[in-house]
Amino acid sequence: MRRALVNQQEIKIIPYHSMYAEQTVEMWRGSKEKAIGKKETHSFENHVYFLNHILPEQFQIEIALIGDKVAGMIAYNKKEISQLYIHNEYQGIGIGRRLLDRAKKQSIGRLTLYTFEVNKNARRFYEKHGFSIIGRGYENEENLPDIEYEWISN
Repeated sequence: MRRALVNQQEIKIIPYHSMYAEQTVEMWRGSKEKAIGKKETHSFENHVYFLNHILPEQFQIEIALIGDKVAGMIAYNKKEISQLYIHNEYQGIGIGRRLLDRAKKQSIGRLTLYTFEVNKNARRFYEKHGFSIIGRGYENEENLPDIEYEWISN
């Protein structure tokens, strides 16, 4: 299994560049579909446009690479995490924690984020890393119940 072959030294986190757009969107869509059990509603092209042009207006985007393969991505600013997705093949090996730690370091000491209620793995992950539920029922285009989380630095 790949997980056994990957160690922390092989995971490189870099600022997102559009040369990784297709790989990033493929990873993002696959991870999200597995997590919520629904296909992405937007076309692949619209998703790439969102990643390259809309998301960077308000969020810093970083990707995790294993070799030349996109293994994860995060989009965040000083107050909020907008997106955090890990490739299905590389979940559970610390990539999400490393990306989350980077967002925490750049934060104002408080971060909020939303995750889908149905995404039990994400909920466990965020709660394990110090996030607490502060709200429920956020409306989204997937029409799935959301949970709002908050992390406050100690």
